[in-house]
Amino acid sequence: MALPKTIEWVAETRGRLVPGHIRMIDQTLLPSKLAFIETGNIHRVWHAIKTLQVRGAPAIGIAAAMGVAAAIQNSKARSGKQLAKEAFRAADYLATSRPTAVNLFWALKRVKKVTLENVNMAPAALKLRIAKEAAAIREEDAKMCRAIGRHGLQLLRNGYTVLTHCNAGGLAASEFGTALAPIYTALEKKMTIKVYADETRPLLQGARLTAWELKKAGVDVTLICDNMAAHVMKNKKVNAVLVGADRIAANGDTANKIGTYGLAVLAKAHKIPFYVLAPTSTFDLSLADGSKIPIEERAGIEITNGFGRLTAPEGIKTYSPAFDITPAHLITAIVCEKGIAKPDFSRSLAKFGKKTTD
Repeated sequence: MALPKTIEWVAETRGRLVPGHIRMIDQTLLPSKLAFIETGNIHRVWHAIKTLQVRGAPAIGIAAAMGVAAAIQNSKARSGKQLAKEAFRAADYLATSRPTAVNLFWALKRVKKVTLENVNMAPAALKLRIAKEAAAIREEDAKMCRAIGRHGLQLLRNGYTVLTHCNAGGLAASEFGTALAPIYTALEKKMTIKVYADETRPLLQGARLTAWELKKAGVDVTLICDNMAAHVMKNKKVNAVLVGADRIAANGDTANKIGTYGLAVLAKAHKIPFYVLAPTSTFDLSLADGSKIPIEERAGIEITNGFGRLTAPEGIKTYSPAFDITPAHLITAIVCEKGIAKPDFSRSLAKFGKKTTD
């Protein structure tokens, strides 16, 4: 898989983690241009998350954690307690960028926990500890993606054709991604998996990102419009639907990119397995079901002026939720880094949620 790293921490001095900065692919420029954002500015990181320059639940969690590390590394704080206050302010600010993906809050909570546990350190030592935690979140995510790939491959067979929605591949995480991880794992094992990729309106993450990274990796991928999915399921041999997740409630209800719910209904009607692949960091077991998951609503201009061109009447009213909720009863299995959860999800997810990371 010949893809550059989606996001990483770059040390400015060889052999020393701090000072450093974040280097991440600007995903709004793909597929026409591969360019990177390199920044240590917290406002720039917030903007990158808000405007989808970095996107995908795992990736924005990593970006947020690294954003805190970057924000405090030049602090003049004279004590660990003073520095901790600055780190908490940075974390709270980054938490306002996007509301739905629980990884964002999970990563920031983890950074806060480490900060609080080491508040008596000298400022220089605490800066390094926070940077190490942010880097660890990225490296652990890479391992989780690999594990999801191994578990998810158990649900596929050589020669299968799968359908995907949005982007839950390497661009959405640190390496293999989540929903695409079994495909990349299969590729490594010289297996053949064909993919139909939904374009994913209105921002075309499937067309711009999933199709781009799969093609670059050498996967047999065919791009389709969102409204072709039912036709493809009926007339082509689709063996499974693979999607990612931004938040999963205790009962298995899953928030993912808008349009996922519709695909789940279609898959049920065509008797096609519908699999959700996501790390346990997306589990929000504090929510009994998906009704309490906040749904981000995006600006109407993303519908009316897609990529700078007016495609609707001026002044038209719009409704643009970025996510929808797929009910648990439409999901065949949920794959995480610890294994494959099957219904009853209220039991199987709780079991994985309590285990320590492999």
